[in-house]
Amino acid sequence: GGLGFDVHHRYSDTVVEFLSSDGLPEKGSLDYYAAVAHRDRLFNDRRLGSISTLTFGGGNETFRINSLGFLHYAVVDVGTPPLTFLVALDTGSDLFWLPCDCTSCPRRLNTSSGRALDLNIYSPIQSRTSTPVPCNSTMCGRRRGCVVSENTCAYQEMYLSSNTSTTGILVDDVLHMGTDANPKSTVDVPITLGCGIVQTGDFLNGAAVNGLLGLGMDNVSIPSILANTGLTANSFSMCFGPDGLGRIEFGDKGSADQKTTPFNLQTLHSTYNITVTQIAVENDKADVQLNVLFDSGTSFTYLNDPAYGIIMDHFNSRIFEQRYTPDTQIIFEYCYALNDSQSSYSVPNLNLTLEGGNQLFIQTPTVVIPREGGYAYCLAVVKSGDVNIIGQNFMTGYRFVFDRENSILGWKESDCYDSISYGSSTLPVDNDHNHAPSPSVLGPEKTHSSRTFSPLPSPGTEPSPPSGNGLKNSISIANLFVTISFSIFALHFI
Repeated sequence: GGLGFDVHHRYSDTVVEFLSSDGLPEKGSLDYYAAVAHRDRLFNDRRLGSISTLTFGGGNETFRINSLGFLHYAVVDVGTPPLTFLVALDTGSDLFWLPCDCTSCPRRLNTSSGRALDLNIYSPIQSRTSTPVPCNSTMCGRRRGCVVSENTCAYQEMYLSSNTSTTGILVDDVLHMGTDANPKSTVDVPITLGCGIVQTGDFLNGAAVNGLLGLGMDNVSIPSILANTGLTANSFSMCFGPDGLGRIEFGDKGSADQKTTPFNLQTLHSTYNITVTQIAVENDKADVQLNVLFDSGTSFTYLNDPAYGIIMDHFNSRIFEQRYTPDTQIIFEYCYALNDSQSSYSVPNLNLTLEGGNQLFIQTPTVVIPREGGYAYCLAVVKSGDVNIIGQNFMTGYRFVFDRENSILGWKESDCYDSISYGSSTLPVDNDHNHAPSPSVLGPEKTHSSRTFSPLPSPGTEPSPPSGNGLKNSISIANLFVTISFSIFALHFI
């Protein structure tokens, strides 16, 4: 069976209520796109080993925004009795840690509504299911230390941001996870986590203030624990609804009717590296042999020439709106102005043929940006100087299955709402107001050519559960950054 939890993006009501949005650029603004793209570059530098360039806030003073170090969060319940935490999700590390009997960690936040919020702090002695990990445990390993007097495994994780770390001991406890059954139920999953006694640096002021869940490949990561103990298959899926809510399902191997392509196992970044064999823009087809990282943690798609030139040239030749260059620097090269009377625009179909012959139709190749007096749209592909990456914007509208047992990537079109457990977990925050459904946010309709758009909603709006098919036929541009990356480049920062 499958186990999982819901995922929330940094701009959702759930996270904004908890962490506030002070200092963040307005969602959908040019500064927003520039800041998220800057974050993409920093995290890609980490993947490629250029560790000196990564900070949570970034190296560009214009976009020094600590809270954009992590864009994705999950509400998790740990221990017995369970305590609730809002944890940042990180693909570049392995350990799941929580603030724990802290001598140095945030204990209170001021919410965006002006209320003071006491953060939950984990304590092993308060959980009936908690036991310390002994020094000779396989979970301890050579990279960890040992508190000899207590025979307890100790750890210190150093992150690639100035003076940012967590230090503590390893403990075994239970993580309460939702099943993929209908109706959904809760299962107590034995896991190993870090009891973070001392946090430093950016963990004290905006990045992962209530814990961090690493999703790497080391044996201590949650995906590895679930597979290694036989609780789930060594596979997981990810899917996000049009308005931002999403879900991870560990153990999900997809369906018989999904399309698949093999992972390239002989490349530098092997596990989630796939091969594109053909690019088609409408009827123009070009054969290629393109190794591409499939990484939903990267917001946009980054391609080298000749693939970049093939897509952009064929797109540009079929678009009739006037080219537009924003006054504010933005990373997209091809943008087009919409006139005041336009409520829709058309773009050519884009299909990628992957190794094995199956096609991936790109449902959201464009983003809409504000301009003086109206709007414009851009082809959301960035020219890369190094690695090719299919980012989250090219992955929207599908359930993707990362089958590590059979070394294949699977995909099937989905609106993803059947996976989301509305109200399954709540934060330790008073929620005395209801959220109305969000309107479509400058979003293309789910067709192969015409895109409709509407004005931006209030920042941070999170949808109510969908009814009927009303939400199925629209895709929110704001959702282009609502994803969790399962990139397996698990760098060990110690």
